[in-house]
Amino acid sequence: TLNAVVFSSILSSWQWGGVNFGHSALVVTLVLEAALLFVAANIGFSGGPATLASMAADHLAPHRFSQLSDRLVTKNGVLLMGMAALAVLLWTDGRLDLLVVLYSINVFLTFSLTLLGLCVYWWRNRGVEPAWAWRLAFTLVGLVATSVILVVTLVQKFHEGGTTAIFATGVVAAFSWLVWRHYLKIQQQLGALDRVLVDLPLPEVRSAPVLLEGDPAAVFFVSNYRGVGIHTLLNVQRLFPGRFKNFVFLSVGEMEVAHMKGDREISELQARVDTELQKYVKFCNAHGMAAAGFAAFGADPVETAVKLADETLQRFPGSVFFAGTLVFRDENWFTRLLHNHTALAIQRQLHLKGMPLVIMPMQVDASS
Repeated sequence: TLNAVVFSSILSSWQWGGVNFGHSALVVTLVLEAALLFVAANIGFSGGPATLASMAADHLAPHRFSQLSDRLVTKNGVLLMGMAALAVLLWTDGRLDLLVVLYSINVFLTFSLTLLGLCVYWWRNRGVEPAWAWRLAFTLVGLVATSVILVVTLVQKFHEGGTTAIFATGVVAAFSWLVWRHYLKIQQQLGALDRVLVDLPLPEVRSAPVLLEGDPAAVFFVSNYRGVGIHTLLNVQRLFPGRFKNFVFLSVGEMEVAHMKGDREISELQARVDTELQKYVKFCNAHGMAAAGFAAFGADPVETAVKLADETLQRFPGSVFFAGTLVFRDENWFTRLLHNHTALAIQRQLHLKGMPLVIMPMQVDASS
């Protein structure tokens, strides 16, 4: 609206050969501006789900947002953002003055946070990245400019939509904080289990038991070397005593999420996954069990896990797959939103292929 008024004042007197073409030029200008806004909206819909996936990797959003198997950060992510935009439109009753303030404050808040992150990046990589000082100075100027605009907008429009913008943004931030706090509590509980099952000293293994390729194996989907994985392994031995002679551990590294943070994180992810797998193998060998670990990396963790399972089943026919999952004593919508999706998604895909996967539960208390 502001651009229409400004360009109308500028173009109203434009004439050529006695013909006034200011109105036509104004229409063309506003059409181009509308096209630019459509491009900006498309960038938001394509970049927003990727941001959700990155937040999920940092425990600031439900972990399911990082799972590309259900296309949640592509198709459903776009639908989620579209419904959120529609909810804001209905909530504000389509008031243009309020929507413009909401837009301006959050846009310049995003700009400021992004430029602040770039400033931190250039400072941490000073002396490593070429021309880091010039890039840091340029980014810092942009940070100051966007921050000043943000503060001025907040102050001038505080009673004309500023409070609404603060409330809406605060609700999103509060939800992310609750998600992070919940995952932190669960990590603390799992840490106690780790100290019992994982941190125990293992005897030295002089000769590892031989893995019998071609025989059935108990195949475990694991992530880090944690008490959950050991708990699943011990439960399988308790429920199927003497059934398996081979024990195979499969782990999948999510390359898409790692790539968002840089190439160095990708190589670190590969090394970390291999190291964690070898810990499981060492644990089994120390207790007289033949074991091996295999890793795969891809953008879609469930699809990658299914392919890895296919390859494993060819080497160990008749194998049974196992995965661990958390079960909450007082389950509610919040815990269902944040947990128990990866194992179920893998189970569904394997069952469709006629491959057995047993999910072993581990009970935790989310309220403690």
